[in-house]
Amino acid sequence: MKLLLSSGVIGGIIGGVVALVVLIIIIWAIAVHNKFVALRNQYEEAFHNIDIYCKKRYDLIPNLVETVKGYTKHESSTLEKVIQARSRALSASTTAEKIEANAQLTSVLRGFNRVTESYPELKANTNFMDLQNQLKAIETELANARKYYNATVKVFNTKKDTFPSSIIAACMHLEKQPYFELESPEERQNVKVQF
Repeated sequence: MKLLLSSGVIGGIIGGVVALVVLIIIIWAIAVHNKFVALRNQYEEAFHNIDIYCKKRYDLIPNLVETVKGYTKHESSTLEKVIQARSRALSASTTAEKIEANAQLTSVLRGFNRVTESYPELKANTNFMDLQNQLKAIETELANARKYYNATVKVFNTKKDTFPSSIIAACMHLEKQPYFELESPEERQNVKVQF
C-alpha cells in the first residue's frame, strides 16, 4: 500500500510539474505575441510620422516651384520633374512604394536645388528663402522620423528572427519589414537648401 501511495504522489508531482511547464509556455507565448503586436504598432506609428513630414514636404513643393518659375522660365523640365516626383510620392500606397518614391523625390530635389543656385536674384527673394528654410526644417524632421522608423523596424525584425520568438512570429505570419534606405550614393548626401 505504501508503494501505491508513493507512486500516486509521484504521479501527482509529475502531473503538476508538466502542468506548470505547459502554463509557463502558454504565458510566454502570450507575452511574445503581445510584444509583437506592440512592436508592429510602434513601427506602423513611426511610418505614419514619416507620412506626416512627407505631406508637409509635398505641400511645400508647389509653393517653392511657383516661386522659382518666375525666375527660371527656361528650366521647366527640372520643375516638371519635381512635380512628377511629388505626384508619384503622393500616389504610392505600400510601404515599399512610399520608400522608393520618396527616395526619387529627394534625388529630384537635389537637381532642383542645383538649378536655383544659378539665380542670384532668386536667392535674394525673401519668400524663396523662407520656403527654403521651411524645406530644410522638414528635411531634418523627416530624417529624424526615418531614423526612428528604422530603429523600430530593427527591433521588430530582430525579435522576429531570433529563436524561440521566431516560432510565434511564424504562427502570426509576420514578415520582415523594410528599412527606409536611400538607394544611390547621391541620395546619401545632405540636401543643400541654403543659398
